[in-house]
Amino acid sequence: MTAEAALTAGVLPGFAFAAWRERALDLRDRLLGSAGFRRLALRLPLARRIARRETRALFDLCAGFVYSQVLAACVRLELFALLRTGPLAADALAARLDLAEETARRLLDAAVSLRLLARREGDRYGLGPLGAVIAGEPGIAAMVRHHEALYRDLADPVALLRAGRGEAVAAYWPYAGAADPAALGADSVAAYSALMAASQPMVAAEVLAAVRFDRFRCLLDVGGGEGAFLEAVAARYPALGLKLFDLPAVAARARGRLAAAGLAVAVTGGDFRRDPLPEGADALSLVRVVHDHDDATVRTLLAAARRALPPGGTLILAEPMSGTRGAGPIGEAYFGLYLLAMGRGRPRTAARLAEMLTEAGFVAPRLVRTPTPLLVRVLVARSPGPPGTSVNHA
Repeated sequence: MTAEAALTAGVLPGFAFAAWRERALDLRDRLLGSAGFRRLALRLPLARRIARRETRALFDLCAGFVYSQVLAACVRLELFALLRTGPLAADALAARLDLAEETARRLLDAAVSLRLLARREGDRYGLGPLGAVIAGEPGIAAMVRHHEALYRDLADPVALLRAGRGEAVAAYWPYAGAADPAALGADSVAAYSALMAASQPMVAAEVLAAVRFDRFRCLLDVGGGEGAFLEAVAARYPALGLKLFDLPAVAARARGRLAAAGLAVAVTGGDFRRDPLPEGADALSLVRVVHDHDDATVRTLLAAARRALPPGGTLILAEPMSGTRGAGPIGEAYFGLYLLAMGRGRPRTAARLAEMLTEAGFVAPRLVRTPTPLLVRVLVARSPGPPGTSVNHA
């Protein structure tokens, strides 16, 4: 291609912009790495505000582990539950927490600085805006407790990266490394099943705010754990038929939980990598399932879902997604490293998931808006065939 032809095709402008951008980034990096430039920037009002903001961001990166451990201490000491009934004086809190008053104040003041607690009149401490949320959402505290396993794996991040797998997190999710997940016993699945059940109501609320299920006849929840998601769906749509599929040991836990809740749910145990999914549902949900698996396994799962659904049936895929606007580094940094420690799975963008749905034979994949995209986003797609049920906005 001649230069004139390239210019006509818009190629050269693209190359020129990319080259200009690279030079600009190189200049920025040299300036920010220069102590002299930083001293000069601190003398200029606008540059000083930017420099202070970036300094704070850098310090937060360095101190982030300490912040998370303050939160972990508050959760382990059940501080938020203790203050849910009202503020308490520092000396009374120290006695209740079995801490010396001086060290208790260090924790309390640290929690105030992180908006977990708030100072009240009379040397008392009460819940802060973040602590109040944690006190009202048991699933958050359960996740914080679980993060002790992640912290152990991240104690040597370079070793984790070189190994490509952690130990503590992988042990917590035994199906991630099991040659035959369906053979796992009750003790092996108890901890992670309980964690998912505790944290699932937050996710269920997001999905129910985004998707209407009253146009479906029956919903199959694949990887449904102990049935917490189906419990939430049943509370909103009591006439909806319900099915659940998970590993045999997990399915046994689901039967007990759902029977205790008085719900008639058809529960099937199996391994979706080799066992067919139950048929008869016109909607199928995958809630926080796909990102736990690598591409080959996801293709197998989506193909199985496609076979289980009738023509016009609907697939609902809900999970945190990489590249979500406003989510910051949560997708790439948090979930990227967490799933590495787990030993399999990866965060994916909505576009990539839509592409995988299309490859599996689903049609018209689209995002449905959720109240808190950072927590979970929802993709819906239809099995090809005559128009059937459809997902509507709430």
